[in-house]
Amino acid sequence: MNKLMSPYVNRDLSWVEFNRRVLEEAQDQDNPLLERAKFLAIVASNLDEFMSVRVAGIQDQIKAGYTKHDFTGYSPAGLWKRLMKRTGLMVAEQYRTYREVLRGLTKEGICFRQIDELNAHQLKAVDDYFLEIVFPVLTPMAVDQSRPFPLLHTKELYLSVLLGRENMPEEEEPFFAIVQVPSILSRFIPLPNRVNSKKSEYLLLEQLIERHISTLFNGYTMISVDPFRLTRNADLTLNEEGAEDLLEEIEKEIRRRRWGLPVRLEYGKDMHPYALQMLKEELEQGENLFEIDGPLDLSFLMKFASALPGYDNLRFERIEPEYPHEFDEDDMFSVIRQEDVLLYHPYESFEAVTDFVTDAAHDPDVLAIKMTLYRVSGQSALVQALAMAAESGKQVTVVLELKARFDEERNIAWARQLEKAGCHVVYGLVGLKTHAKITLVVRKEQGMLRRYVHVGTGNYNDSTAKLYTDIGLFTSHPIIGADASALFNEITGYSSPYEWKAFGVAPTDLKQKLFDLVEREKQHAANGKPAHIIAKMNSLSNQEMIDKLYEASQAGVRIELIVRGVCCLRPGVPGQSENIRVISIVDRFLEHSRIMYFHNGGDEEVYLSSADWMTRNLTRRIELMCPVFDAKLRKTLMNVLRLNLEDNKKARELRSDGNYESVQNELPALRSQFQAKNIRKWKSYR
Repeated sequence: MNKLMSPYVNRDLSWVEFNRRVLEEAQDQDNPLLERAKFLAIVASNLDEFMSVRVAGIQDQIKAGYTKHDFTGYSPAGLWKRLMKRTGLMVAEQYRTYREVLRGLTKEGICFRQIDELNAHQLKAVDDYFLEIVFPVLTPMAVDQSRPFPLLHTKELYLSVLLGRENMPEEEEPFFAIVQVPSILSRFIPLPNRVNSKKSEYLLLEQLIERHISTLFNGYTMISVDPFRLTRNADLTLNEEGAEDLLEEIEKEIRRRRWGLPVRLEYGKDMHPYALQMLKEELEQGENLFEIDGPLDLSFLMKFASALPGYDNLRFERIEPEYPHEFDEDDMFSVIRQEDVLLYHPYESFEAVTDFVTDAAHDPDVLAIKMTLYRVSGQSALVQALAMAAESGKQVTVVLELKARFDEERNIAWARQLEKAGCHVVYGLVGLKTHAKITLVVRKEQGMLRRYVHVGTGNYNDSTAKLYTDIGLFTSHPIIGADASALFNEITGYSSPYEWKAFGVAPTDLKQKLFDLVEREKQHAANGKPAHIIAKMNSLSNQEMIDKLYEASQAGVRIELIVRGVCCLRPGVPGQSENIRVISIVDRFLEHSRIMYFHNGGDEEVYLSSADWMTRNLTRRIELMCPVFDAKLRKTLMNVLRLNLEDNKKARELRSDGNYESVQNELPALRSQFQAKNIRKWKSYR
């Protein structure tokens, strides 16, 4: 390793590399065109969140005069400069890719037109649409002595308008106004077909507004109309200990988010200098500026590609999730009583999880349902089932995390609905986010009580379950059931620290349990036995965890990591990490499961977890790691891990310099997500 190179990769720079891998999927010509457009939208949405949270936090440190270097060797100011350079290059590459994808779509008959390309029939149609639909929604906002600069909402699209009057002296400053492009209307407007043409043609809403901008400013002449977009600091600052009502406190902070400090200004190429200067002065933005050569905010491509009728040849082949065949012939409780059941989403349907809670709500022998909720879909059947169970007299406890970033408002609405139905709703513990994914059903059977548990690696969200790869485990194992009861008691009541029989729970002991498992592999290696760790997660950034893996590598433990996103560990460094391999898989579905394998001298152990190996997960969240006791299910999960490790189509390998390269080998081409869709194959024990 270069002597000047830190033993660690910086977290934020690693994130930029992750988003670059997403961009590579938009550039991959083997992906269907509309899917490439979706990846461009994901790159844009990812960058929005990164700017509004991570970059905003770095700017706060700089403004506070914080100069201390982090454990990767960066000061806030030094890191900010490097991030701005890398994200600027990425955005330029993103828009080059956008133009390439647009050319491809045009060849397929899907065209975005400019106003001057429309024929008379199309112009009349969009002009009518403007007058009937768009114009009544628009609000021109003049800026002068009597009308101060308006509050600009974060991540909304605006037009700056410079105006003049007839015979106005050249030295006189132009009039300045702002018009918001209404997000309530579709960003893309379908155009009538041309004669003898089957092409699908569209016009962007902002171009239509620009064509008719003079209707908003009668008596003035247009000097320039330019698009721009502002991103604000969106991180919530909560005083949980001083809050009498956490729900009300979060509602206040959501409202304050509108006034978050600006962290990024995007504007259209060749924006009028006067308009740009006005924005820079009013928003106090001098450096974090992005000149965009194309439409601002490409996240609209997600809706466009999803809503476009037809063109199935330009999309991935549809995968219909299978209902788990274990539940084909008997009721769920009978099946789970006899054996543990593993689910692999999205290849297996999330409906099984919904049915588990719905069946419990209807079952007269079920006495209690307890569940954690972090990010829930907008139309959640789970929430409806919980409410119904409470209304029927069952004891229903819901640990609902109100602080799930950008889902706060939705979770507040669910909390009120559940409380109204009679559920006992708990918002978690002060200072900790509840990120564990667990459901406990207590059922009366033959004069005794039996606990049924579902543990997952992903959220109880039927929408994301179709887009993310996650693992779920159904079990009635008494040890897991006892730990589940103890976990809910610790969250909802006063309880002394519990000695977990199966679980690892953050923030109390999960990190130490992981340390112990890694240490055990070290001892096996020291004793000349095979020692092997495989861990799959979203992110790895905790310094102590990384150091522990370095120690294990130096002791001879073979370590294989599947880390989709941020990875601060630097693999392949002689004397430090030469026994560690790190890959990242970015593909059609978001790799989201957390699975840990430890060889343990041949007595193999496999765990499922809600936690990434990040400081926030290990110290500031309630997280859960659960063992898989069933040997057949352990084998299945090991097959899933091996499938990921053998991927040589969508896997990229992390090099010691912090860069990623596509996996190159002589083995037959293997795309793990395409293999995994064959449920019967990966559930090979059947």
